[in-house]
Amino acid sequence: MGNRLARATSPYLLQHADNPVDWWPWTPEAFEQARERSVPVLLSVGYAACHWCHVMAHESFEDPATAAFMNEHFVNIKVDREERPDVDAVYMTATQAMTGHGGWPMTCFLTPQGEPFHCGTYFPPTPRMGMPSFRQVLEAVRDAWVERPDEVREAAGEVVSVLRKQTGALPSSTVDESVLSGAATSLLGDFDRKHAGFGGAPKFPPSMVLEFLLRHHERTGSAEALSIVDATAAAMADGGLYDQLAGGFARYSVDAEWIVPHFEKMLYDNALLLGVYTHLWRVTGSARCAQVATETAAFIIRDLGTEHGGFAASLDADTEGVEGLTYVWTPDQLTEVLGPEDGRWAASLFGVTEEGTFEHGTSTLRLVDEPDDFARFDRVRAELLAARASRPQPGRDDKVVAAWNGLAIRALAEASAAFDRPDFAAAASTAAAAIVERHVVDGRLRRTSRLGVVGESAGVLEDYACLADGLLALHQVTAEPRWLTEAVALLDTALARFADVDTPGAFHDTADDADALVLRPADPSDNASPSGASALTGALVQASALAGHEHANRYRTAAEAALERAGALVAQAPRFAGHWLSVAESMVRGPLQVAIVGANDELRRTAVATAPGGSVVLAGDPDAPGVPLLADRPLVDGVAAAYVCRGYVCDRPVTSVVDLAALLTRG
Repeated sequence: MGNRLARATSPYLLQHADNPVDWWPWTPEAFEQARERSVPVLLSVGYAACHWCHVMAHESFEDPATAAFMNEHFVNIKVDREERPDVDAVYMTATQAMTGHGGWPMTCFLTPQGEPFHCGTYFPPTPRMGMPSFRQVLEAVRDAWVERPDEVREAAGEVVSVLRKQTGALPSSTVDESVLSGAATSLLGDFDRKHAGFGGAPKFPPSMVLEFLLRHHERTGSAEALSIVDATAAAMADGGLYDQLAGGFARYSVDAEWIVPHFEKMLYDNALLLGVYTHLWRVTGSARCAQVATETAAFIIRDLGTEHGGFAASLDADTEGVEGLTYVWTPDQLTEVLGPEDGRWAASLFGVTEEGTFEHGTSTLRLVDEPDDFARFDRVRAELLAARASRPQPGRDDKVVAAWNGLAIRALAEASAAFDRPDFAAAASTAAAAIVERHVVDGRLRRTSRLGVVGESAGVLEDYACLADGLLALHQVTAEPRWLTEAVALLDTALARFADVDTPGAFHDTADDADALVLRPADPSDNASPSGASALTGALVQASALAGHEHANRYRTAAEAALERAGALVAQAPRFAGHWLSVAESMVRGPLQVAIVGANDELRRTAVATAPGGSVVLAGDPDAPGVPLLADRPLVDGVAAAYVCRGYVCDRPVTSVVDLAALLTRG
């Protein structure tokens, strides 16, 4: 039975290949089987780094009796949400509508036509805390299907009808400076003044909201906006969310105080946070931000890099079935590694107590005090990291996702320019080449690959948009024409294939020729990563400043229409529109363009360090082939010069660092 999953490119599906459940991947044949047998479909959606997905698998999917019941009464489909975000989006919308909440593992029961009629998330093997057991749910669904089939099918059709009405495009609404100021004020009201961040437990890193507030501060001088970014960045970096030994961030904090993380590490989180700390360093010059940014970049390259190029999706929350086993410590363990004196010092510095801050007397590592001896601090960290390396390590989902690699390429390219780290740009270039050469098949983008083999799943809008955005950033850092050419091709395909032809400015998340689902997903909200529509809008704005006159107006017009379509979301729910807001800030500024012609590293460094977030900065030879931003911009009196433009208005070229800094900091 496991043979159907054995050739999958998804590690999550491969984890279930040996289950006694007769799993199918998401294929038309699975639904045809359900129609022939006249049984419902049981859809189970999760991902490799998901703790409770593993729990439910061990409790239910590995149980022969439960599997036998599933096989007899259902066609069972297993989906990796990271590989098929379109499927996940449709049925997560249904789950949230039916239950008021969502999450993974997600368990949905569908008609053979794919219409959902009962949805939930995790179900335990025995009744617990008001939850029915998974077997009870299976039996109830089986009974309803057998005894009241017409009623079930009618209810499923009504669910789809309601969801279609709820998922229509938003009305257009202007996004101007007053809307941006209102969003910043709203976020200030939602800010957790005691512990930083937004909301209570669980608390997620608000990367895109912080990016917006940072850009808003740069444009308006808002001290309140900067204070939110400063406080939240410090709380995350000093808390358990951040790996104090090896760099990199966990998915979220289970508490409101940033003490205990959910230990999975996702590529998209780390890419977005690398961008935040790089940009905050540029504004404040904080040494701690520089440390966190460079360590996070090193984590991405070292721990998520794959031998075939590209970056792996995640590290697991569990190690040998135990959450956090690799990462937590007791005072005695610190002493065993470091000796009594350094052990006590490290326990005090990292907040490791006898009672413990996690489970079973263990503690996560936090930076509760600033080190009084940085040489000692570095030595202690190195010794603890070496000791930790001898422990069992979490599993790695080595699936390469196009969209998340695009986010990482952008972040690494920007960090390379900011911190003068050519190794970061080299890693970004390697990943970019791997994705472009492997994932683009017959002119269309595939979403995932693994072990150098591209998967079958078609790229969704976020794949085209995030990869294009990353390539545009890489073009700016390297001045290589190839990356601009590839980005333009992706953007043109996205505009042609994903636009809602009936609603200008709206986009679907799947292409017009993608697998037909009961709904064509189109979620504009920014959640854990940018929505496909907001990522596309941001890339279009960047490309309008980089790709030359033949593209500029078309891309800018498309971006403006898309932003207006998201206007209601931006105004009413700014916490779920962080990337939209960041893009809007760039559009208000023009975006600002800096073209540096001739060999002058000081001009380039000044531009990178001073130009506000969302700016376009590129240095190279005058009229370099394939680099439109450098066209018709000659040297000035034979020396290197910087050309600065805002929107459609350009300043005179300057040749000195002082003059360039003055132009870039002008209101």
